[in-house]
Amino acid sequence: MNSPHLQVALDIQEAGRAVPIAQEAVAGGADWIEAGTPLIKSAGMDAVRRLREAFPDNEIIADMKIADTGTIEVEMAAKAGASIVCVLADADDAVIQDAVRAARLYGVRLMADLINTGNPAERSRELETLGIDIINAHVGIDQQMIGKSSLDTLSAIIDEVTIPVAVAGGLDARSAAQAVAAGAAIVIVGGNIVRSNDVTGSAAQIRAAINDPSVVPPKKQSKDEEIREIFLQVSAPNVTDAMHRTGAMQRVISICGRVRMAGPAVTVQTFGGDWAKPVESIDVAKEGEVIVINNSGDSSVSPWGELATLSAMNRKVAGIVIDGPVRDVDDIREYGFPVFATGVVPNAGEPKGFGEIGAGITCCSQTVRPGDWIVGDESGVVVVPRERAYEVARRALEVNKTERRIREEIRRGATLAAVTELLKWEKK
Repeated sequence: MNSPHLQVALDIQEAGRAVPIAQEAVAGGADWIEAGTPLIKSAGMDAVRRLREAFPDNEIIADMKIADTGTIEVEMAAKAGASIVCVLADADDAVIQDAVRAARLYGVRLMADLINTGNPAERSRELETLGIDIINAHVGIDQQMIGKSSLDTLSAIIDEVTIPVAVAGGLDARSAAQAVAAGAAIVIVGGNIVRSNDVTGSAAQIRAAINDPSVVPPKKQSKDEEIREIFLQVSAPNVTDAMHRTGAMQRVISICGRVRMAGPAVTVQTFGGDWAKPVESIDVAKEGEVIVINNSGDSSVSPWGELATLSAMNRKVAGIVIDGPVRDVDDIREYGFPVFATGVVPNAGEPKGFGEIGAGITCCSQTVRPGDWIVGDESGVVVVPRERAYEVARRALEVNKTERRIREEIRRGATLAAVTELLKWEKK
């Protein structure tokens, strides 16, 4: 194992899609092929058999995540055609030992997955002593969503063992390059290859980074910058999907059509078109924030118009959301600025000064607190609790990746029902 291997993890549910996606990944430079845990749970050992038949000369990995009955599960995978079988690193030693004996009997290797292991360095040393062949520094997807990194696990174990070390968990070209530079012998990539609309191109990009880590420069970005960047890549539907179909505002529409916004909320409570607090909030808002206004259900008088919009643009506000109507829409549409409202009226109220800036409000049936992230496009507006913004952004990106891949397969002639095996997964 003198050069790093690129292992593509087929973490999908549909066995019929596995081989074509794997073929595209191999064309881009992947050399190890993994039947991921979701695929094995969905299709069983048939998925491993299909991969072995299609790729007789490649390493086929069965990500069984064995936690018990080591012999039975290793035997199943080996007889189906796997050459490497995955066990959970924190399985009991008796399970590990039995799995090792079975692996020696059936001529396969064992990879131990460190997911959720309390002390990775100590356990890695123990696993090498027990006979494990490869250690996988893996951070699971739910942990990735809250910011945990497999590269941290890799750095904790790389000098603790003499057997090859793999790394997995949300890797892209940049983090794959970092992993190889840190000593990883196997780089495992799932979503950033499998969910790509150009699987071959994505695999080739990561292969190039593995071959020469210097081709990918390090990325310096704050967490808020990363959140904003992701939210501007994905759609409002992606975001609400990531939150299990919650967070969407009701009745609100984009006044300027196809615009996109994302930023933390500056909240405004006003009454009956009183535009004092909405206008004053422009001077309170920071660059990149979204002003969110509750007009207290009054649909006959607008608290916002063209002059306020121009002022907000000068302050580099990211967008406006109004539970109420807006006016001067012809001018606002010329600006192409993200303004979302529940209607349009020409009437304006008086600047009486009623209301408040910076308090929790209800806007379009959603609770909004100062600092909650607001994401909007032509499909609508979604409120993301500030404490979950990073996690939800990362999950929305995974939703977006999945959709991009399915879209590509539909473009090639499939249908949505066929790609997703809809009949198979209908609730019984």
